[in-house]
Amino acid sequence: MRIVGIIQARMGSTRLPGKILKDIGGETMLARVVRRTQRARALSQVVVATTKSPADDVVVSECERSGVAVFRGAEQDVLDRYYWAAQAHQAEALVRVTSDCPLIDPSVVDQVVDAFLNVGPDYTSNTLERTYPRGLDTEVIAAAALARGWREARKPYQRVHVTPYFYENPNLFRLLSVRAEADYSGYRLTVDTPEDLNFAQRVYERLDKDATATWTDVLALLAREPALAELNRHIQQKALHEG
Repeated sequence: MRIVGIIQARMGSTRLPGKILKDIGGETMLARVVRRTQRARALSQVVVATTKSPADDVVVSECERSGVAVFRGAEQDVLDRYYWAAQAHQAEALVRVTSDCPLIDPSVVDQVVDAFLNVGPDYTSNTLERTYPRGLDTEVIAAAALARGWREARKPYQRVHVTPYFYENPNLFRLLSVRAEADYSGYRLTVDTPEDLNFAQRVYERLDKDATATWTDVLALLAREPALAELNRHIQQKALHEG
């Protein structure tokens, strides 16, 4: 099966504008996400899906510098952007990753994809029941299900966030949840604010900028240096309907 990893990326961010090109250990955050996602063995290809806005020309330039394919589509209708990116790259299934997760772990991506392949649902995710740290979010969607969601989703937040229509309609789609061995959901490894960025930069510094460091390496570091986790523990994730 041709499974394409699609990383959504744009310069606009209400809490930390331009965050995807911020430096983390000598690489942009986007480059970190791309490189780590590309190491997932289950993916046939990785594509960055950005917008047609002139503000995102710099995203295209960064993708060219990184040697990763790029697709340009709608700015606010991200579901539409994903649909056409998947079409352009002949995806039979796609993996949704966001560009603000510089510690995304290829082994976690592979675990979620393997579960999808073994069971054959429409939608598989490690966020349906959050047990992994925020920032390791991986969602797999079958192409046929994506097409149905693209046709039927009407609410603005369903278009902006891509996947709510699937998990809000378990009567329409077969859902599969992937859980960690324990509950690690209290850890925050994503970047949405300056505090998150500081955390990610400090983690990469402590791990000697190791691009292959796993999420368990990160948790071991936080166990040794619990003050690091306090840098962004207070940050609240935006509600789904906030966009």
